[in-house]
Amino acid sequence: MPLSEHEQRLFEEIERSLADDPKFASAVRASDPGYRSRRRLVAAGGLLVVGLALLIFGTVSNLTLLGVAGFVVMLGAAAFGLQSQRRAHRPELRAVGGQASRRTRQRRSSIVDRLEERWRRRMDDH
Repeated sequence: MPLSEHEQRLFEEIERSLADDPKFASAVRASDPGYRSRRRLVAAGGLLVVGLALLIFGTVSNLTLLGVAGFVVMLGAAAFGLQSQRRAHRPELRAVGGQASRRTRQRRSSIVDRLEERWRRRMDDH
């Protein structure tokens, strides 16, 4: 159903007022999952660089514990970055006006079940 001229003008006025509001723009940007995941990826990259610097400094100065700590920081940053990247590609589940549930996975058949099924098919074919 199309909007009337009056409704269209009101809609355009509201749109212009929201576009000029920096507080609203920052609130919308902060709720964007892509923005959050990019921010987390940048943080993971920074931690990766810090861990690499610790690793190199620990190796050069013969401080084994510092080198190991740098490696652990790098490993943690890589895991954090990969988790952030996966979250960016997987939409969050949100309930709007009701309850939401995730789809349940079907039970995967075990290798024994698959082998038995193949055996039955083989015996039926002969």
